Amino acid sequence: MSPAALIDPDWNEIWKQRQLLQESSKISGDSTHDWSRKENAERYDANARNEYDERVKTTIASLGAGKEMRVLDIGAGPGTLAIPLAPLVKEITVVEPGAGMLGVLKAHAERDRLRNITCVQKMWEDVDSARDLQGPFDIVIASLSLTMHDIREALRKMDDACSGSVHLFWFVDMPFWERMSFDLWQPLYGRPYYTGPKADCLFGVLYQMGIYPDVTMMTLGKEYRFRSREGMLAFFRKRFAAKTAGQVRIVDGYITPMIREREGEVVISGDSVFAHVRWKKK
Repeated sequence: MSPAALIDPDWNEIWKQRQLLQESSKISGDSTHDWSRKENAERYDANARNEYDERVKTTIASLGAGKEMRVLDIGAGPGTLAIPLAPLVKEITVVEPGAGMLGVLKAHAERDRLRNITCVQKMWEDVDSARDLQGPFDIVIASLSLTMHDIREALRKMDDACSGSVHLFWFVDMPFWERMSFDLWQPLYGRPYYTGPKADCLFGVLYQMGIYPDVTMMTLGKEYRFRSREGMLAFFRKRFAAKTAGQVRIVDGYITPMIREREGEVVISGDSVFAHVRWKKK
């Protein structure tokens, strides 16, 4: 490797490598994050509406949204941001590949009589801006949805779709659910768990694109709530594909000390740090 490569690595290639390694750690047959499934989307939405309430308020307040603004929300999920943001702006276009997520989002929009949300059911990588979007947009958001392999191309497309400001929200350290995988992979499967790319890598890509964003650090809480201890343990046994008696003991032994009771439910939770990365279109 040349000295120049050590000084100025290709951060986009590093992002790709970390994404591929992280995906190689996934458990075959794990369907808990299949967002085409209605039950998974409803579970995510139920948790998000409680644990992310304060984060959503802080996030929306940081966007500088106005009544005449048009918004693009990339990886919108069940409308965690789009639904409360819609009454504050002229219109929102959401890009979300999961049919289950879009089903929940549309149900919320119908319930709240929101008529200014347009849905594009695609991965961001597959979006044709000229055909699928009616840009440019005053605000472009990608909140905890930066799972693209070619992040430089994804960011370029976001910047091109924007006439005002781009707002990215991404992990600085391992989120709670990723820490659990990191702790459990070696004892369960005899191999390491590879974490995905974080904000340091994102900053490097942006700098090499000539984009120098403003950055604010924020705390992200994650909470799992179940009606019973056995229900929680059953969820995590399935989540981590614990099939043998030994694997079940490993998962139960890891989860049980974290469980606490609250208001008739059993709960485990943890905090991590994420960054609000934003820039105004040149």
